[in-house]
Amino acid sequence: MQNVVRLKIKDKFANKFKSGFPHIFKEAILNSEALTEEGTIVDLVDEKNNFLGRGYYGRQNKGFGWVLTQKEHQSFDQQFFDNKLSTALDQRGLFYQDKSTTAFRVFNGEGDGIGGLTIEYYDGYYVLNWYSQGIYQFKEFVIQALKNLIEFKGIYQKKRFDTGGKYIEDDDFVAGERGEFPITVKENGVNVAVYLNEGPMTGIFLDQRQVRKIIRDKYSQGKTVLNTFSYTGAFSVFAALGGAKKTTSVDLANRSLPKTIEQFQVNNIDDKQQEIRVMDVFNYFKYAVKNKLSFDMVILDPPSFARSKKHTFSAAKDYVSLLKETIAITDDQGLIVASTNASSFGMDKFKGFIDKAFKATNKKYKIIETFTLPDDFKTIKQYKEGDYLKVVFIRKIK
Repeated sequence: MQNVVRLKIKDKFANKFKSGFPHIFKEAILNSEALTEEGTIVDLVDEKNNFLGRGYYGRQNKGFGWVLTQKEHQSFDQQFFDNKLSTALDQRGLFYQDKSTTAFRVFNGEGDGIGGLTIEYYDGYYVLNWYSQGIYQFKEFVIQALKNLIEFKGIYQKKRFDTGGKYIEDDDFVAGERGEFPITVKENGVNVAVYLNEGPMTGIFLDQRQVRKIIRDKYSQGKTVLNTFSYTGAFSVFAALGGAKKTTSVDLANRSLPKTIEQFQVNNIDDKQQEIRVMDVFNYFKYAVKNKLSFDMVILDPPSFARSKKHTFSAAKDYVSLLKETIAITDDQGLIVASTNASSFGMDKFKGFIDKAFKATNKKYKIIETFTLPDDFKTIKQYKEGDYLKVVFIRKIK
């Protein structure tokens, strides 16, 4: 029998949880002092002790855990995890059949019924992402569920929790056979080199799959493309394969240079015909203005928060300023691909940032199209924050 702590929820938030809101947040709790050990099962009740939901205690960002069921006597046992993963895997059936794409998300946290856990597939390998000590306490159930339900080459894990806010570096291998890295996966027919054993990230952000495809198929032919906050250069690779005249990739991290070269090379693209710069994006904007550089397309996909020696960037506070600098080096009739993964604001507010930046620079624009998360990143309507990705294609009008 699992120990259960009764967590009292303020009445003003009771209906929120009754309607299926999954995230247990501090402001809603009357007796947070009852929470001592992560992984503890919690029953949410209102001030009159009416049952609202059952979940677990786990510190994740500003949250205190997740509701996993509204059944009062549900056990979080092997059958529970088998059922959740089985449903999620069934819903990704079409992705497994698509041989042109061999990397996607098979389990998306609260969208698939277990907040704090995501699972990704990389051509036979699976990567478990644990976002709190709390969900990590259920590790054996989750790994066994995968063993019960699927065949796999190997399983890796990423512990994305730590009291100091840093990634926990240890052996990421869990089960099966160890891979020889990089392994090459496909995304819409494009080769991507990925590493499942090097820190928290694998080399590709799977949520941008649709955006990369349309950049290749529709917007790159004959264009000069600037890819800022470029990471391993995936947007640049897709642009180059779409016929871009030239790509320029800019990222502050030293690893971005060899990683970007590698992504070009696995697609038989001459990296020496492309430009890769390791520097602060904000300094690059100044460099571009000084040298009268401009581009047909600028891709902006910054982290929601970043810090360098001279700059601190917060999407909520600084995206307008970032856009103003981008507008200055985008050609008339050029395209800005503005993206953010910040969950603290929605698409309407993001479009407000865009409008504010263009008004401040006395330039006109037209929104061409927008993207949110692809289908493998399942979300639920009760938790809008889970649908975090916002991508807007903006035409700069003369």
